[in-house]
Amino acid sequence: MTGESVTYQEQVLGCVVAGAIGDALGAGVEFQSLAQIRGTHGPDGVAGPLPCYGVDGAVVTDDTQMTLFTLEGLLRASAGADDGEIAESVHRAHRRWYATQRLSGPGRGPVTLPDAGTVDLDGGLSDAVWLYAQRAPGNACLSGLTSPRRGTPGHPANPDSKGCGAVMRSAPFGLVPAWSPARAFALAAECGAQTHGHPTGHLAAAAFAAIVRHLLSGDDVARAVGHTLDLLEAHPQGGETRSAIVGAVAAASNGAPSAERLESLGEGWVAEEALAMSVYCALVHADDLPAALLLAVNHSGDSDSTGAITGNLLGLRHGRAALPDVWLNALEGRTTIEGISSAFATHFSS
Repeated sequence: MTGESVTYQEQVLGCVVAGAIGDALGAGVEFQSLAQIRGTHGPDGVAGPLPCYGVDGAVVTDDTQMTLFTLEGLLRASAGADDGEIAESVHRAHRRWYATQRLSGPGRGPVTLPDAGTVDLDGGLSDAVWLYAQRAPGNACLSGLTSPRRGTPGHPANPDSKGCGAVMRSAPFGLVPAWSPARAFALAAECGAQTHGHPTGHLAAAAFAAIVRHLLSGDDVARAVGHTLDLLEAHPQGGETRSAIVGAVAAASNGAPSAERLESLGEGWVAEEALAMSVYCALVHADDLPAALLLAVNHSGDSDSTGAITGNLLGLRHGRAALPDVWLNALEGRTTIEGISSAFATHFSS
């Protein structure tokens, strides 16, 4: 199954669900070296979801949690909202995610957090008990959302942070058919600066959203990446992200896929490396979603984030049907994940 034969509904579902599966595949080995992974799981490494955080099944982390809240923020933006209003809606959603990391369980109405002021928990994802689990949330994501003031590229939160936390949540900006790749790029950058103020921190998120948007239009991975490199070339601060992606493209054309070649691109803790590593996995296994996901998580580094980003890219192109049933059936929060993805697709297809 290819991107050309997948309906819009399945593109959205595939993107979000495969991202969650990739997140879950990497969650159990996120802080392990490749040698440790192979020593425990054999020369091929992890072959399926591992129990972690004291939970069996395919357990997701903050990567999936924040992606879901990004979907909700976009869904709740008013019809005809401008980019600033959309960014405000996403910021409110991310602040609700922040509350889940500080509270023991769901509440309703305004809640006052000692370090973040008042957050309005108004239903939706805030009612989902399982989303209150703390799964090693990124420091920049947490600290950037303590302020009710929304960070912007001109006045960002955490000006020196370029961790991958803005990248791993930004696929939804590329899933709106009415938005051009350039608008998806701009909105992802705008919202990335809410937590990751270094230009590369939010421009890598922007590039990711643009690649997703090109895939949504039917481009294959190589064409989507090429068009996005053109967008980055026109941006005065996009050089670091562009260079990382160019490195991934070169690595993909240089021999058989391997964890060692993947690790030559970095470890994925910072934004441009996480995106480049995921692009590499999507390029070398463009027609094999499970193989791409397993390559993306078997390395020394931020395995859940590279798994999630790779899943977003190829899940959109191939749909959920390309994922093994045993992985899907084990996915934590699957009903919620598929429910908000379907609502998003219905809303933005009208």
